[in-house]
Amino acid sequence: MKNIRITVEYDGTPYSGWQRQNRKGCVTVQGEIESALGMILQEKISLAAAGRTDKGVHAKAQIANFSTASPMDLSRMVHSLNALLPDTIRITDPLEMPKEFHSRHSARERHYRYFLIAEPSAIYGRFSGCSFGTPDLAVMQQVAGSVRGVHDFSAFSREDRDSPGRLCTVTACQWYRYQHFLVLSISANRFLRSMVRYLVDGMLRAGKGTLSAEEFKRMLETGVMTTQLNPVAPSGLFLWRVTY
Repeated sequence: MKNIRITVEYDGTPYSGWQRQNRKGCVTVQGEIESALGMILQEKISLAAAGRTDKGVHAKAQIANFSTASPMDLSRMVHSLNALLPDTIRITDPLEMPKEFHSRHSARERHYRYFLIAEPSAIYGRFSGCSFGTPDLAVMQQVAGSVRGVHDFSAFSREDRDSPGRLCTVTACQWYRYQHFLVLSISANRFLRSMVRYLVDGMLRAGKGTLSAEEFKRMLETGVMTTQLNPVAPSGLFLWRVTY
């Protein structure tokens, strides 16, 4: 059996997340790729992935791997795969890896970016969230700095029975301007469910003056959501890359 690694780029808008689901009519990125690979390789394929992105979240470079007994040339396999997949999913960089490689367990860091626009847009809205006004970037940078380090992110995530433990080590977290976007770049060893989207909501509230920097930091220190937060739209979130 060969262990094949692939890089997956996708527009998550039409999908119910990455992870395959058993609900009828539920279309996922994993399900689409496994189905296409099964047709090409004539065997049942099960993908593992570095990150299980939620419904509507995109990926610039998701990493996945699978086992196969097929002798098919990898470039031919990827060409056939992209021909079968919808335009919203693209596969690149196939590599045969050592048997012990696992896209999720072998990953050292995941890197996400969140794109914000100031007003709703028919053009850019598919790939961004909306701040509905211009927040104070200096304040958002201040609270972003407090996110770095090891914290219990219970106050900034949804409960997930499949993800034991709430501690994450954030190695980078900063905002910057890119054209007409405000962009959050954040890296960590792991992310809890909807964690980035809750953090963006908290930082956006701080930037608009409805949540103090002190209260934001207190929620980081205690793991308790003392102010109600709501995850921002998934449309602005990208799994940007994975480090091994």
